[in-house]
Amino acid sequence: MKIRIVQLNPIVGDIKGNTDKIKRAYKEASAAEVDFVIFPELSTCGYPPMDLLERSDFIERVEDACQTLIAETGQTAILFGTPLRNTNGKGRPVYNGAITARNGKEVHRARKTLLPTYDVFDEFRYFEPETTSRLCELDGFRFGITICEDIWNNENEVVYHVYDRNPARELTEQGAEVLINISASPFTQKKPELRLRMLVNHVRDLGIPLLYANQAGANTEIIFDGDSMALNAHAQPVARAPLFEETFVDVLLNRTNSGVEVTGDSPVAVVPGKEERLFKALVCGLRDYLTKTGISEDVVLGLSGGIDSALTAVIAAEALGSNHVLGITMPSEFSSAGSVTDSEKLAANLGIKLQEIAIKPAFDTFTDMLEPMFRGTEFGVAEENIQSRSRGIVLMAVSNKFGHILLNTGNKSELAVGYCTLYGDMAGGLSVISDLYKTEVFALCRWLNDVWYKRELIPREIITKPPSAELRPDQKDSDSLPEYDMLDAILYKYIELQMGRDQIAEELGDRETVNRIISMVDLNEYKRRQAPPGLRVSSKAFGSGRRLPIVQGWTRQR
Repeated sequence: MKIRIVQLNPIVGDIKGNTDKIKRAYKEASAAEVDFVIFPELSTCGYPPMDLLERSDFIERVEDACQTLIAETGQTAILFGTPLRNTNGKGRPVYNGAITARNGKEVHRARKTLLPTYDVFDEFRYFEPETTSRLCELDGFRFGITICEDIWNNENEVVYHVYDRNPARELTEQGAEVLINISASPFTQKKPELRLRMLVNHVRDLGIPLLYANQAGANTEIIFDGDSMALNAHAQPVARAPLFEETFVDVLLNRTNSGVEVTGDSPVAVVPGKEERLFKALVCGLRDYLTKTGISEDVVLGLSGGIDSALTAVIAAEALGSNHVLGITMPSEFSSAGSVTDSEKLAANLGIKLQEIAIKPAFDTFTDMLEPMFRGTEFGVAEENIQSRSRGIVLMAVSNKFGHILLNTGNKSELAVGYCTLYGDMAGGLSVISDLYKTEVFALCRWLNDVWYKRELIPREIITKPPSAELRPDQKDSDSLPEYDMLDAILYKYIELQMGRDQIAEELGDRETVNRIISMVDLNEYKRRQAPPGLRVSSKAFGSGRRLPIVQGWTRQR
């Protein structure tokens, strides 16, 4: 039996477009004499559909698409993920399900048992959990079909739920000879290793082959890496798709005296290292954000001569092409000479357009306007932020006038402690690197020069200069924050690992600094609520996956 695992990149809500993609891939598989073609979780509507699932007209459109897909099947069987209406009159109105069809008829339905409701997942809000399961039989092979979390039970990077059910084991006990898992499993920096370990553990535990189909591409802030694969009964990958690409892998099932064996009819892709997968994830996230929303083909960003805007510009040029990227450098009286010259070097290396618009006239006008009220006070945060907000006005004006999307260039370290200005450098339609700590930004920039581009694409001066907001004379980030190695260690333990103050202070040894930084994180939740959506690449990103109250007394009690 020849099986094709399709790594689809759907658009949330584009039911017709997604259905057409499925049809094209199905026809190609049929022409290649594939017997069974498998698509990822919720392929018809994309993942995550969120409150679209509450609309009856949306579900009706999905059902029409399902009937079309079923009707157009021939001898090649198809399995695709889709919402399924709950018709028993109790519980939530839909299931997260999957349909298997062949020769114009539906032959099997599966429904998701374990519904993740943590981090970016909110499935129990929408879906009714399945309580029973049955096997799907095709060409004499017995398949156990599971959906994403059904096979991730108790295996996530941060275990939020410990389930008392193991759907994969239940299906194996019913006589499944091959496990199938269709997924929409988001990317994190450690996900490829974690995913493979989880799948290997299942195969070793259950003793049967496993076929895994995962979504690729990005929808809003969530990036999906694909990484679809097949493991034989010895827990060895026999086919593995490249990350972030819309593609497929083929495998062959054969019955032997010792059971069912799966062999690869496609290569086993090599999983790239940390920096490469991170860069590709951000490129994918930005590209899909623009192409799937259809808002614009062009972006604008402020180039400060600093490392954050430099990395954002590199990602934008790689994702969209240099001709679609406009950089604007906006010097003030406090800007170093390098803020302009380093930006010019970077823009020339990338081949992007660059404009210089000084903000001194705007700053002077605002300070003149406010002079009667500010008279007798010292230069401080208010005057610093007027500069940042002046830059925000310039960038948004260009965005509005020419239709470019403004890319925010802030990193996770700054966003965590509130070292950013509302309505100033927090402006933008998408935060590209908001889930990268500052130390990760430095590491990725060095890797891009040394390994990916093999030349000094990002000027050395940008990488080596001390970070500074340049909003007052001789300002450096270290005036307000600890060194980034220390800061990021505190933030990682507090945000990703969710450790408490005492434990972090015990491990890092500087209780005063730990207390100050954690207080800054907690007190700046109101800023993060007003930030643009940011591409998610960690196990705990700001945004939809980290939900903390703004009004709360927990911070004051510690």
